[in-house]
Order: sequence, then C-alpha cells, then structure tokens
Amino acid sequence: MRDVTAAADMVEVVSGRTQLRRASGSRFTGRCPFHEERTPSFSVNPVEKLYYCFGCGKGGDLIAFVRETENLDFVGAIEWLAERFRVRLEYEESSPRVEADRRRRERLYAVLEQTTLYFERLLWEGDTGEPVRAYLAERGLGEDVTREFRLGLSPGRGLVEKAAERGFTTDELRGAGLATVRGSDYFPQRLMFPLADARGRVVGFQARKIHENDPLRGKYVNSPEGDLFHKSAILYGLHLARTAISKQDRAAIVEGNTDVIALRQAGFEPVVASMGTALTERQLRELSRLTRKIYLCFDADAAGQEATLRGMELAAAQGFEVKVVTLPRGQDPADAPEGFEERLAGAESYLLYRVRLELDRSADRQEAFVRAREVLAKAEDSPERHEALRLLADRLDLPKETLGGMASAGREGGVRSALDAPRLLGAGERLERDVLAACVAHADLLPGLEELTPEHFDSELNRRFRAMLVSQTEDSELTALRAELDARAAEEALDKRTGQELLLRLRERKLKRDLAGADLARTTELQARLVKVRQSLAELT
Repeated sequence: MRDVTAAADMVEVVSGRTQLRRASGSRFTGRCPFHEERTPSFSVNPVEKLYYCFGCGKGGDLIAFVRETENLDFVGAIEWLAERFRVRLEYEESSPRVEADRRRRERLYAVLEQTTLYFERLLWEGDTGEPVRAYLAERGLGEDVTREFRLGLSPGRGLVEKAAERGFTTDELRGAGLATVRGSDYFPQRLMFPLADARGRVVGFQARKIHENDPLRGKYVNSPEGDLFHKSAILYGLHLARTAISKQDRAAIVEGNTDVIALRQAGFEPVVASMGTALTERQLRELSRLTRKIYLCFDADAAGQEATLRGMELAAAQGFEVKVVTLPRGQDPADAPEGFEERLAGAESYLLYRVRLELDRSADRQEAFVRAREVLAKAEDSPERHEALRLLADRLDLPKETLGGMASAGREGGVRSALDAPRLLGAGERLERDVLAACVAHADLLPGLEELTPEHFDSELNRRFRAMLVSQTEDSELTALRAELDARAAEEALDKRTGQELLLRLRERKLKRDLAGADLARTTELQARLVKVRQSLAELT
C-alpha cells in the first residue's frame, strides 16, 4: 500500500473530479467534488496527500478519496491506484481456505458479468427481444437509459449449457444464483434487471414477468440469497447515483426499479430503490456515507404498512433527516418523473407524517392522543416536533397545559437538550481542534502537547487524536480528522508561536476549572500555576 500511495499523484487524481488551482505554498484549492458550491472551499495537501472541504466537512487521505469517488472498497482503491500509476502489487500469502474463497468469489463475479452481457445481447439483438423492447418503449424508457442500467432478457433455458462451454461449473452457477438445485436455469424467460454492489459489480438479478404462462408466481423474482447476493444490502441504482447523492446531499428512495430508471432519464439522479422492502441497517449504512437527508417516496398503500414505517423509524433513530412523499393511490414516480422535484418540495417531515398517520388511524380521540404522544416522546426538540405538536393540538383541540407536559427525548426536568450542546461547547471544541491543528503543522510543538493530559480535552475524539500524535502512531479511523486539522492549520495560518499560545490557553482553561472545585489547601498551588501560565501568555503576546 505504501508503494502505491507514494507513487500516486494526489493532484492528478483529484483533478479528475474537480479543477484545482495552486493556493499558498504547495497546497491546492478548488470546488468540492462532493457537493454543489460556487465558492471554492475544497483544500488539497499533495505532500501529505490529504483533502478537506470546509463547506461539507468531508475529508481524508488519497485512499479515502478514491474509495468515495470511484465507489470502491479499500482493496479496490489500492488496485485502482496501482493500475493507474503502474505499481505492481504483491499480495500477502493467506491460508488455503481464504485463498480458495477469494478465487471462488472472483469466479462468481465473472460468471455474473458474462451472464449480464449475454442477457443484454438477447434483449437488444435479434427478434427474441423485440416484444420486451416494445414494452420498455411503451413505459417511456429509452434505449440509452436502459442500456445504462444494463437491462437484459433471460433465455429461459440454455444458460447453464452456455456457461459450461465457457468453463463454469454447475456449483458456481448455483452459487451465483443462476442454476437450480437440479442444474437447470433458475430464471424463466423474463426481463432482467442486474443488481449491482457499490462498486458496480453485478451480484444478482431481479426478473420481471413478461409471459402469462410464466412458471414462477411473482411478478418480480430476485436471485436467491447466496455468496454475493443479499437483498437487505442492496439499494438498486446506488452505484450510478452515488456521486449525485453526495454532491446534492440528499437521496430519494422509491419502491421500483423502473421508477429509478425513469427518474434518471428525466434528469433526477440522486435516486435509489429499496428492493421492495423496508429500509434495513445495511442499506442505511451505505447511504450514511453519502448523505443524512433522505426522501421516502411510496404510494399511499405502501406508506401505511408497518414494515415500511419501521424502516422510516429506523432511519430517523439513526439520525437521518427523513421526509416523506406520499403519492396518490395507484401512482408511481415513473408516471410523472418530470414533476418529481415539485413532489419533493411538498414533502413533510417524518415526525409530522407519523403523527398525522396515528391520528388518522386511531379509533377515538383518546387512542389518537396516546399513540401520537408515544411518537413525539422519542423525538428531540426541533422545529419539526413543534409543527407536529401544533397538528396534534389542532386536531384534538388540546389545551396548552397538556402540550406543555409533553417533554421531548432531549429535554426533561429543565435539563438542556442535546440540540443546545453545540452552542455551549463550540468555543471549547474550537480551542481543542486549533491546538491539535497547530501540532499537526509543527512537529516541534509535540513535547508541549505531551505535557498535557487527556483531561485537558473534553472531546473523546480529540483525546484519541492527541494520544496518536504523542505516540507517533497511525489510526486509520482518525484520517479524516487529520485531514481537517491539516487544512485548518493552513486556512488559519497557525504558526509555531500561535500554537504555543494555544497550548497555554488549554492549560489555563484546565487550571480555571480545577480551581472552581479545589479545596483551600490546593487552591494556593493552582493559583500559583495559573499565574505562571498567564505570565507565559503575556510574554508571547
């Protein structure tokens, strides 16, 4: 890995995503490739190979940048860089079992890729695919966008034999979800939607019924769960939507694959489908790397289902800003893709939607109050919560005294909510970050940092970073913070003298806190130490 990152040119890699210009020293700046902005706030350090955006807060090292922009995992990013900068990779020896598993997965990816190409040819070449091409045209889905999503046509039989001719075994075909236990084709003749992982590798298929005499019951049938395909982990279209989701800081989640295709064709790109299920932990984990703002767009029937509600609740509980777009009964986003932005503009917060739903489906006034109160009790104080409270009061004609007693999750017995914390801790957090930033920029400040204790820092994250700097070790989980501090040191021109002053300010803060709770015997000692710190500050300033 070190050889690869040493050989790679950070500016060349980043310039493939956004135009850079030289700033002060060796640093470069430009518009952030992860979100829309007019004024450049994206900073690149080509020496340390770090990047940070002051606008959206994204930051990291060269590997993180490639992973994010090319939709790759860690190993894939290393391989991508090695290929681009012509560095030969040497893989560490692994156990025979691990190596066998790796080779098997490579074979499964290979057979799925070749099968996808075969399905594409059947759809677009020859007479067999004509009825399906006509169906797609009738749905308003053009050839360019359906080719982008790699739609195809399964033959119904003969796939197993063709794969065998190419050297794939029946066991591999079963592992890829292409063959039944008996060794015959898994899918009858159907319209095929390849399902890809975050890197764009095909891991399975969703097959749509096109003939009345189809032996399978479901209108849509997925590949069986296997070595590569796990339905709960897939968001349809994510590999194509990642860049747009990150740049626009939002994701629309719809039900159907054709909805995703139609919206992308209409120019709306940050959209994925949830594979017909409620949102799962794994799906939300993928989205959380790109955005915290999601729009759930379902028809009126689906939005009321308990499973769908659990997915909404899970997203809200994990800190996503969730908005709900309820479509007219029987209508899909694909029915009017050009007006989708207007629908999003009219979306309501999850909290307001949920309270409205509980009020609508309760048998009486008392039940409605109890159910709405349970929903609101889990929510922290926010404008959305106040809006939901107003709806509750209006619908049930509640007195102000009743609403006043409905405490939020973050505010009980006069205790400040978590929403107030950033305002209270902002100055202290800034001081800690500036101290660390100065120490990142000037290694000769590290002895002064080592003299401080973890208790000088309120933030656990800042404590971890201090420990890493002092011990001169590396922690990959702190790379993004290092990138932020590196950029902040340059942006604020933190020189060595300023760093020394900041270290003293942090000492002064700790001594003042200790004095507030000290007994008489210790007060004299602490006051003497505080006088020395202030004398040192006076000499610097």
